[in-house]
Amino acid sequence: MASEAEEKWEGKVSAQVRCSSPDQVWPLLEDFFSLHKWIPSIDMCYGVEGLSGQPGCIRYCSITRSSTDGLEDAVTNWALEKLLATDPVNKSFSYEIVDCNPVGFKSLVATMKLTAMGDVKGEDVGCGMSWSFAVNPIEGWTEKALTEFYGSALRVMAERIEAALSSQGE
Repeated sequence: MASEAEEKWEGKVSAQVRCSSPDQVWPLLEDFFSLHKWIPSIDMCYGVEGLSGQPGCIRYCSITRSSTDGLEDAVTNWALEKLLATDPVNKSFSYEIVDCNPVGFKSLVATMKLTAMGDVKGEDVGCGMSWSFAVNPIEGWTEKALTEFYGSALRVMAERIEAALSSQGE
């Protein structure tokens, strides 16, 4: 049996951007420093090193959480994430957390991939977004809860991208 230090939770979540192709969605996602535009719970996301979309670039992302009872101060959780690889032809990129405040992430490697989605007749109906990850177990979370959290974030991301692309066509 693997030790706790070696154990990884692995998961994959998916969402769909309707009426858009991977070629339409990719330009919005290849800007590695713009995650806050697509996931509203992210307060800030900006580059701290390198050029956005170039392997090796690093982004800072933060989320501020207020206490539910109002008795505690708000807490800002942050992470530095490094772009490992990008593949514009296959519409995918991989990244890892390289540093974070104590929110439980000791390691995380994730891949975002876009795929064309067709209906039963083979006609394009949208863009599939998949986000796969491998992460150390996180204290206070379960693997299922973390996967559901990522799934929810990806669905919100897909909805916001769909709205942005829809408004471009007006």
